[in-house]
Amino acid sequence: MFRKLTPGVFSLIIVGLFLLSIAVVIQILSLWKHFGITDALLILLLSVILFFIFRYLVARLVFRKFETLFDIIGEDPGKAIHYINEPYGSPALDKVKEEVQHWTTKKHLEIRQLKQMEQYRREFLGNVSHELKTPIFNIQGYILTLLDGGLEDPSVNRLYLERSEKSINRLISIVQDLESISRLESGTLQLQLKPLDIFQLTEEVLENLELRAQEKHITLTVRKPVSGTPVMVLADRKRIYEVLSNLLTNSINYGKVNGKTTISFSDRGTYYRIIVADNGIGIPPEDQHRIFERFYRVDQSRSRNLGGTGLGLAIVKHIIEAHGQQIRVKSTPGIGTEFSFTLKKAWPPV
Repeated sequence: MFRKLTPGVFSLIIVGLFLLSIAVVIQILSLWKHFGITDALLILLLSVILFFIFRYLVARLVFRKFETLFDIIGEDPGKAIHYINEPYGSPALDKVKEEVQHWTTKKHLEIRQLKQMEQYRREFLGNVSHELKTPIFNIQGYILTLLDGGLEDPSVNRLYLERSEKSINRLISIVQDLESISRLESGTLQLQLKPLDIFQLTEEVLENLELRAQEKHITLTVRKPVSGTPVMVLADRKRIYEVLSNLLTNSINYGKVNGKTTISFSDRGTYYRIIVADNGIGIPPEDQHRIFERFYRVDQSRSRNLGGTGLGLAIVKHIIEAHGQQIRVKSTPGIGTEFSFTLKKAWPPV
């Protein structure tokens, strides 16, 4: 009922009660000579009643204001009456102030995050368009050259068709990597977690990359645990293969001639720590916190010449996080880079 009353009506009620109190006091004073214990008890009772009436009316008025404020900031309006009904030693206004300050801080943080996401979105769209534009323009140039007469020239037609195929494969790789990241971020990509011998899987990755490493005279080595037991982890075989392949490919692309890359495993109780370390060119400190961003490249021109999509490390990060783990990087320019991540052990080993 009181929620429907306006502040003006509340004021009239309070003023009326105040005037009534004055009249009662005057009456008491006029009868002071006949004042007794019964009169004192009556006055005390009346004072208590008036106190609670005033308190209730004021509390209902304040509650309405608090309720509106809490509704605006998205809090439970029921908190307002809770604060009002607390003991007098608990300052309700201070608590409301804390709620509003918390809401303000939260909104400032959300705005900052939205601005960062907007900046990230602009950079991402710019990077995507740039990555797609290069192979598309290459394909267009090759096709136009063939249409202008190069198709009849045996020394040109096959070369340009092969170059077109290379650019098309690059486009396919970019699209596939973008699709993988999108599925990982949205959670639609379901991992097939099964016991896996990651030492054996690493050897398979090394075999597939052996020729590529030999071209740069880089030695790939996998260290087996001293115990000699299988390194069994609970993971998605296909996705962890992708992680190892991306990390080792990067170590080859950015490695030094006659360099080396070593994969080792460390027992961490309920986890295995997998370490991929090389003695390559390293990563500058100012770039290390951004290397897992999509399309971020430390050396833009060199990275594109090596044929990467710029999405490899971003995919690695998402896959490891999908396994409930984290990937870390330590690097010193001119000395080398170390990537490490953990995976849960498979119990019991099979």
